[in-house]
Amino acid sequence: MLAVPASAQQGAPSLQSETLFLEVTLNQTRKPGLYRFQRDGQRLSATALTLQQLGLRLPDHAPQDLVALDALGGLHFAYDAALQRIGIDVPVALLDAAVTRLAPQADPLQAGATSSPGALLDYDLFASHQQAASNLTGAAELRAFGLGNGLFRQSAIAGTSRTAGQAWHGQMVRLDTQGQWNFPERMVTVTVGDTLSSSLSWSRTLRLGGLRIGRDFGLQPARSISPLPEFLGEAAVPSSVDLYINGIRQYGAQVPAGPFQLGGIPGVDGAGNAQLVITDAFGRTRTIDFPFYASQDLLDGGLSDWSFAVGHVRRGYGLDSFDYDRRLAASASWRRGLSDRLTAEAHAEASGAVANAGAGAIWLVERAGVFSASLAGSQADGRSGQQYALAWRWNTGRYNLALDTQRTRGDYRDVASLHGAAPPQVSERALAGVNVGGLGNFSLSYVRAQYAGLDRARYASLFWSRSLFDTSAVNFSLNQNLEDRRDRSLYLGWTIALGTQHQAGASWQRANGRDVLAADVSRATPTDGGRGWRVQARAGAGNAGGLAESRWRLQHGNYAAGIASLGGDTYGYAEASGGLVGMGGRWFASRELDQAFALVETGVAGVPVRLQNRTIGVTDREGRLLITPLNPWQRNEVSIDPMDLPLELRPERVQQVVVPRGGTGTRVQFPIRRVHAALIVLHDAQGQPLPVGSQVAVEGGGGTSVVGYDGETYLEFLGDGSTLLQVELPQGRCQARFDYPKASGLPRIGPLRCEATP
Repeated sequence: MLAVPASAQQGAPSLQSETLFLEVTLNQTRKPGLYRFQRDGQRLSATALTLQQLGLRLPDHAPQDLVALDALGGLHFAYDAALQRIGIDVPVALLDAAVTRLAPQADPLQAGATSSPGALLDYDLFASHQQAASNLTGAAELRAFGLGNGLFRQSAIAGTSRTAGQAWHGQMVRLDTQGQWNFPERMVTVTVGDTLSSSLSWSRTLRLGGLRIGRDFGLQPARSISPLPEFLGEAAVPSSVDLYINGIRQYGAQVPAGPFQLGGIPGVDGAGNAQLVITDAFGRTRTIDFPFYASQDLLDGGLSDWSFAVGHVRRGYGLDSFDYDRRLAASASWRRGLSDRLTAEAHAEASGAVANAGAGAIWLVERAGVFSASLAGSQADGRSGQQYALAWRWNTGRYNLALDTQRTRGDYRDVASLHGAAPPQVSERALAGVNVGGLGNFSLSYVRAQYAGLDRARYASLFWSRSLFDTSAVNFSLNQNLEDRRDRSLYLGWTIALGTQHQAGASWQRANGRDVLAADVSRATPTDGGRGWRVQARAGAGNAGGLAESRWRLQHGNYAAGIASLGGDTYGYAEASGGLVGMGGRWFASRELDQAFALVETGVAGVPVRLQNRTIGVTDREGRLLITPLNPWQRNEVSIDPMDLPLELRPERVQQVVVPRGGTGTRVQFPIRRVHAALIVLHDAQGQPLPVGSQVAVEGGGGTSVVGYDGETYLEFLGDGSTLLQVELPQGRCQARFDYPKASGLPRIGPLRCEATP
């Protein structure tokens, strides 16, 4: 084997030239096939085409015929004459390799999201009794789904109450009536009926009865809509790459020799530091540091967000069922990522004599933070006005700073002004926070607001929190009205974890010259179901009392009951929430159903059902189980556990991937069929077990098998009546007949005599 730097081979003694066809390993990566080289003594040459096929980048002045390897600076090679192989090592600058693009695997667009026909009633009930006064309030939503890609909702709230000497009196108010159609491939949602218009940070939302169409990024939850930092590097040989963000490992992958680009790391916001740790095939490690700044306020370059709504403004929502303004209103918003650092915004709306329009932008200035600005103007009954807004935000893992101001000039109006207060004349905020390690987290804030015809409001706040001994935390807050020195509130609280489920706490609060002391102990309600409780005691002038409550999270709903006393008044209360689902010809009771759900059908009772490999229940007497919540528009792994099934039952499949549409349910079927199986023992005419390997077939195509030790063979799909077996022996044939027993389980039949046949 000959291994020397190419530059050291010049001047070597000349031998007769020969042509070689060699295996090639380039930067520890084997290249498929054989490549032609010319050997002249210790010098090796190859044509420019051969070197380019190997993945080398040649300088412009390189000859186009034979190129001596020692003419390429930085190249080293090792020629093994015995194995007819050459190993070449070159710097990355000589590699003509495409950039390897890496990113964490994200679920692609989940096409074919399903929704089965059905309906549901989601409810929330609350009842209370205090002395001679009683109250019962309920909110409900009726939903129909599974007819095409449409979803129809009707919600309402109702209440009834009575006081001493008075009869019960109540009222019911319609809330929302709407039909909704989702188009996940285009990320578009169309809503007809009661809906909300979109808004930007410097505009206000309208509640309308009409039509809304717009972008809905929630239909593709795996897609990142904000620009994500990208990191560049290069590897001279195949290597492993690990990415750390602020010291926490986020991603790892293998890369070939050449340049690579790593991006698509979600959940990054603010300033941070990234480290790429590159470990090559020889175990050598090097680290590259990247400071970065990312913002969730920006849209990815080339991505647009838009919405248009038209209809009549809803007034008295929650108080009146059908109070709509007679004037038609329209509202439109648009955002687009002009680049990964600049997002443009625009908004316009009009109703009656009011017209309003504006534009803005959000841009990222390296590590200096995120700046935003907007300017809007309005015309209303011949009067005009303007609104401008400026904001800046900067945060790191330790510091957090934010400044924003929004002011109006003239008689600025928007459509919401026709039905309520006008936009504030001044709205300003300043925030500063810092993490001081062992001393805890500190933050200061200042807020100013000024509305037409009202006094100016200014508040300053101080907040501090610190963890203690990894099991408890203490926090303090001070809120001061800068327009009234007497308006001040203070709060000091302490909480401690008592194991994994229990928690205790104590607090002191002073407001309006009064002190309140409170202490409580609680047990959290388990997410998977169970009981939780809370006990609290309070002391203070006019605020003495306590509370005791218990909560239950069951498979069919959430329930709570409690009794409380405050300032000498005692009252009791109870609440219940959950849903009723109608699917597959019957109704099922469940917990809240605001996301998505599935009805699992097996046809067999007592089958354990798993969601994301976590057992969440067993099927009922009809072999059904309603499971919730599922993640809408995403992959959900639903499976059954066949280990507890009787031997004669065989599931066709045990796992399925379910992608439900938002707010709807889908039926998931796991067919389980009964298999007539048996262990058959076959003997010959002399009473000896048939030879191992003999072929057994059920007459009529019922299945085949082979004979094992002691003449035993296992057969499935047997009939209920008489069954004839045909057996191919090493020498000759025989047959046996038996009747399948009616007993359950796996019967053992025989020994059966297999009679010889011609």
